[in-house]
Amino acid sequence: MANRRKSLARKTRLNRATKSNRRVPSWVMQRTSRRVTRHPKRRSWHRGHLHL
Repeated sequence: MANRRKSLARKTRLNRATKSNRRVPSWVMQRTSRRVTRHPKRRSWHRGHLHL
């Protein structure tokens, strides 16, 4: 969908979902001795869909 057809609220929600879809920081893995290596709320663009 073209950007000019998205509302500002939709763009804001998409941007928030993009920013939250990051890996666990390396310092967290180091601090927990690699017990925490994956993010429980991580989303794949192919598998998980956003309900916006």
